[in-house]
Amino acid sequence: MPRGRARPGPPLPVRCRRRGSLPGRCFASWVHPRKGVRMMGKPSHYMNHTLADQRTKRRASPRNSDRGLISTFLWPPRLAPMKWHRRLDAWVRSHPGRVDAIVAITAFVIFAAAPLLLGVGVSVLTGSRTSNLAKEASALFVGAALAWALSERRTHPRRALWVSVASCLVQVVVPGEPIPMNLFVPVLLYSITAYGARVDARWALAFSAIGSVLATLKFTGLTFAHDLPTYVAVLIFHVLICTVAWVAGDLTRTRRLALEAVADRARRLEQEQEQERALAAADERRRIAREMHDVVAHSLSVIIAQADGARYAAAADPEVAPRTLGTIAQTGREALREMRSLLGVLRADEDEAAPKAPAPDLARIPELVENTRRAGLSVSLTHRGEPLRPLPAGAGLTAFRAAQEALTNVLKHAGPHAAATLDLTWTSRGLTLSVTDTGRGATASDGLGRGQQGMRERAALYGGSATFGPRGGGGYAVTVFLPYQEI
Repeated sequence: MPRGRARPGPPLPVRCRRRGSLPGRCFASWVHPRKGVRMMGKPSHYMNHTLADQRTKRRASPRNSDRGLISTFLWPPRLAPMKWHRRLDAWVRSHPGRVDAIVAITAFVIFAAAPLLLGVGVSVLTGSRTSNLAKEASALFVGAALAWALSERRTHPRRALWVSVASCLVQVVVPGEPIPMNLFVPVLLYSITAYGARVDARWALAFSAIGSVLATLKFTGLTFAHDLPTYVAVLIFHVLICTVAWVAGDLTRTRRLALEAVADRARRLEQEQEQERALAAADERRRIAREMHDVVAHSLSVIIAQADGARYAAAADPEVAPRTLGTIAQTGREALREMRSLLGVLRADEDEAAPKAPAPDLARIPELVENTRRAGLSVSLTHRGEPLRPLPAGAGLTAFRAAQEALTNVLKHAGPHAAATLDLTWTSRGLTLSVTDTGRGATASDGLGRGQQGMRERAALYGGSATFGPRGGGGYAVTVFLPYQEI
């Protein structure tokens, strides 16, 4: 490489189309994403020319001229690194069990263990040990039970429900004061309603109502006879807190189920689209296979029959050879033209303006009959009736391919001195195409039945049918029915 010339870097994802630029280089001006200044030369390998131009136009537009420094130093969307709070949110959403365990341990240390240890430490330092060891042990046990329920509130809501109910009953039975961990009872009620089954949510609501009554009687010392208005006010406050937590959990549960239904519908729709694409690809493969079979089988059968006939007839009549070679050449050119037309759909990235041969239809059946006669088979063509309505689009190709396959089978399997009849009959329901011969009949088979299977598939695409079988007086018969186009 000449000295003083920069080594070309990696090619850009989008080739620069500016005048004077080379592949892999960009001499256009661009705006640095972080510095916000205009620069000349090639951007870094992960930025393309289109992105630089978009940011240049966005910065130069009058609408964005007053956005300040924040919009100036923003990264492009595809290059923006993932923020720490987004990573934290993604981790929290993907690890609910770990998050609940961390929350439960933290709540237990702050609201259960720390107050108990603080009280014991103060009592030891002051020398006034007035607390009851049994009450402290029960408070610690109840706090641990509520922390356990808090750690399983989303992963095992039913277990969290019964553990929290048991811990609250222990507080009612064992004498003592309410513990700070009771602040998380509404959180448990919300989580059990939001992530549990419907029956668990109903049980949680019932237990919260009963617990509100028992907690008011236990920890306030109020009764109906003592101070009814204050008792009712405290009870309503407890019930209101539980009701708000339950309603919020039920709304969250409804929204979660709706989002899961949408996600499941989107997943099933994607699977259906993949299946449809696979079915479409399989149908296209079958269509191409049918076309290839019809084109190749008919053309090669005619060519082989002409070559074999010319080999034996050339000895007695030398003039037969030029005519036979002409028929072989014409058949080969016709097969090549149809092959190019068929394979043209597989070359969408090439020249789309290249001329393609039109698809054969009913108008080319006389030409097919003439080519078959030149191959050495005696064929007669008859027409009956007139079409009342047009056939569906593509049905003409189906009729032509059915006649081609039937005449090819007669040519290959009917044997010497066989004759064929091609009859086109228009009825009130549609077109009936029949091909009969005077050959060997049921013994005529290629062992695979690909052509007959292709005729059935073609006719079924347009609501028609195809039947095959030996004739009573000898020979073989193929009948294809194609209905009119529905109006």
